[in-house]
Amino acid sequence: MSLRTLPILFLNLGGEMLYILDQRLRAQSIPDEKARKVMHDIVGTMFNKRFMEELFKPQDTYSKKAMRTVFDRLAHASIMRLNSASMDKLYDLMTMAFKYQVSLCLRPSDVLLVTYNHMDAIRGFACDNPVISNQVENVYKLLYETYANLNAGQFQIIRQTLLSFFQDMHIRVSIFLKDKVQNANGKFVITIDGVVPWDSEVPGAIRYFNGDGQISRTSHFVTGCRHQLADKPGSFELLGDRVIKLGSNMYTATKPVETVTSTPVPATTSPPASAATTKRTSGSSTSVSSEVEPLENPNPLAKAELNLLAHLVGGATKKPESQFRLNLFSTDEEEQAAAQTYKEAPHRVIKIDATKKAQRKELANLMDEFSIEGSDDREKGDDLLDLMDQA
Repeated sequence: MSLRTLPILFLNLGGEMLYILDQRLRAQSIPDEKARKVMHDIVGTMFNKRFMEELFKPQDTYSKKAMRTVFDRLAHASIMRLNSASMDKLYDLMTMAFKYQVSLCLRPSDVLLVTYNHMDAIRGFACDNPVISNQVENVYKLLYETYANLNAGQFQIIRQTLLSFFQDMHIRVSIFLKDKVQNANGKFVITIDGVVPWDSEVPGAIRYFNGDGQISRTSHFVTGCRHQLADKPGSFELLGDRVIKLGSNMYTATKPVETVTSTPVPATTSPPASAATTKRTSGSSTSVSSEVEPLENPNPLAKAELNLLAHLVGGATKKPESQFRLNLFSTDEEEQAAAQTYKEAPHRVIKIDATKKAQRKELANLMDEFSIEGSDDREKGDDLLDLMDQA
């Protein structure tokens, strides 16, 4: 596991969150002044200098539950409010969009270019606020100092860590389904045609080397694919050409952003393509509340960052009369229906009849080992929740 994955995960998910919120603020005709304030408050909290410095320290990636907690607090760092169903939908869209982008990276280092694309867009959201713009520029500096000189192997570990974080999430998203880049079971379709990674060759040749390391002969074969060479590598500079489009705002065009809901089906059967509005495939741990995720030993740095974020968000709490509700669904009725769907989403739960533990000594010993009485271990994010409740 890479200790440098967390900033990339956080910044890219944050960028996707801002894309979606910007689209929904426009769709609901929120006044420009209010919409701009929402974006400024969230970006300002997200890019707080102290918080970013803690985030960029080498550390393990947060658990899914802790990561969801962070973005729940960030989304409510302004006068905007989301109910639980809209927040669930927002987080689903964020995670699946970034998972798709990571899956399409031709080179491991492309995950950094995706991050820069998100950063470039965030800079645009805050361009009319000098204070927040300076915070964003500071993160560019941290990104360059932390990642610009990593080798391909280090980037590969980062990419694999990101894919491990997302591996059990198979939520169907309408945009991906309509563009035929996602199957009905929530798995992504990865094309084999297109541009090959920078500094590589188009497949089709096999070279044979002799004992002296010289090419003795070359044979060619037909791949059946259409490949092109890359024109140039992407730039990690402040205002450079990123080349790749992954990480750009896919909501700028007029497209719906709903996820797709259907009843669970056996793993061997594809769900109906006509199902209407978030699908959580049977057998996958895609719940944003991560009920099936095992408890972890708290990471002191992660706790410090979560507590710092709680303090920052708590200090940004606005008066109730100035708040407004944002709906990520077309109507309130759809939101209410989705709330029930999320509530009833199936999870991988193993039920044990504890009343019969006396009949099995092995079971009794096992249950005693899992007892949490007297334990000080807490899930990462607990302190954040406590502090936010007290704010």
